[in-house]
Amino acid sequence: MTHKDDPDLSFGVPDFHQVTGDMIREAVQKGWQDFKRSYQFGLFFGGFYTLCGLALWQLTVITGQSYWIMLAAFGFPLLGPFAAVGLYEISRLLELGETPTWERVLTGVWREKDRQIPSLSAIIIVLFIFWVFIGHVIFALFMGLSTMTNVSTSYDVFLTPNGLMMIAAELLIGGLVAMILYSITVIAMPMLVDREVDFVTAMITSVGVVSRNLRPMLIWGVCVTAALFLGMFPYFFGLLIVLPVLGHATWHLYRASVV
Repeated sequence: MTHKDDPDLSFGVPDFHQVTGDMIREAVQKGWQDFKRSYQFGLFFGGFYTLCGLALWQLTVITGQSYWIMLAAFGFPLLGPFAAVGLYEISRLLELGETPTWERVLTGVWREKDRQIPSLSAIIIVLFIFWVFIGHVIFALFMGLSTMTNVSTSYDVFLTPNGLMMIAAELLIGGLVAMILYSITVIAMPMLVDREVDFVTAMITSVGVVSRNLRPMLIWGVCVTAALFLGMFPYFFGLLIVLPVLGHATWHLYRASVV
């Protein structure tokens, strides 16, 4: 472990191993074990993410702009890496053989504000805002602005030819944004919690791991996305379990893949 409070940053991209299906399965198993060993923390962080989702959903309903629900559903998983920082800290402590406590976990998360996590988090937020903007533009191009007033009362409009084309475009552009975000964060986020490296080095490392292990990392990304989508039903409550397990599993995948 290289986690420390020394503000000096280490430069240079570390070496990494080849990622295999067995490594991914082992990471998921370890993630489940971490969740069972520290479920109270997992439920806390998963609950926070769930409440954010419920608040976003309620906001769209109260304002009468429920057509944003689809954009939120596609874009909400993009914020997953940011929400998992506390889970990485828990897995780090467990791997060290230490017992997580509320003080240690919350202090560890709070300490990240003075390190490199905020810089990478800013990139995540910018990409999320970009996705929402692009999603709105695509909606307007295919459906027309006047349609927005009717979507709140009838979702049949999505089954029209224009609606289906719009959904296809949303999936295509959203998939591209998600792939970019996934590539730069899947390894970078846990790496920044674990090591004193700058966020650019962490992103380069993350992209390197993904590009050189494209098939298994794409499979992992699809599994994460599918699990997060399924966890959004009903009313985001599935995320109480899904998010913590995925967060812990991502930590172990990072530890297994980066030297």
